[in-house]
Amino acid sequence: MSDLPHPPVGQPRPIGRRLMLGVPLGLLAVAAGGWAVMLQRMQKGEFDPHTLPSQLIGKKVPDFTLPGLNGPGITGAELQAPKQPMLVNFFASWCLPCMEEAAVLKEIAAQGLPIWGITYKDKPEATRAFLAKNGNPYQRIAMDLPGRVAINWGVYGVPETYFIDGGGIVRWRFAGPLTDVVVRRDIVRLLARAEKTAA
Repeated sequence: MSDLPHPPVGQPRPIGRRLMLGVPLGLLAVAAGGWAVMLQRMQKGEFDPHTLPSQLIGKKVPDFTLPGLNGPGITGAELQAPKQPMLVNFFASWCLPCMEEAAVLKEIAAQGLPIWGITYKDKPEATRAFLAKNGNPYQRIAMDLPGRVAINWGVYGVPETYFIDGGGIVRWRFAGPLTDVVVRRDIVRLLARAEKTAA
């Protein structure tokens, strides 16, 4: 096997070779920076892998129209002009973590925060059975049978919850089952901020 030809002295190395050397080093630097930020947040108790970035944060709810499970459906226009802050919760009867968060959602609803539910790729009869067994914390439930609305929201999987402020702006997104810790740490803070803004 012959050796690769070397460029004459004084000439720059080929771009391909520079990329092969530079790209891995660049990726390593980015990864190191990301890990450093994550470690800092973990030390401060601020890191939560469930709090994923979302393209909707700081924006109005997207336009959509979905049929209701047992009554009125849900439209983007309604969520773009809510009367007060609220949660939108994507869930499904076949989702075990959705069962885990059911008690937390019922407690949130009991405290007066409206929750609208959107079922993800679920059969109506299965959803009704799920609610009969685990309770129904939702003021309104719509069905996203094809899953297209969930895609437009950027849903990774169920359960997934969004906080909508009184102006119809998405302020927060949480992937995974809600817990008492998440409620105290995030939702209570979001409500306080929304009330302060509205005052």
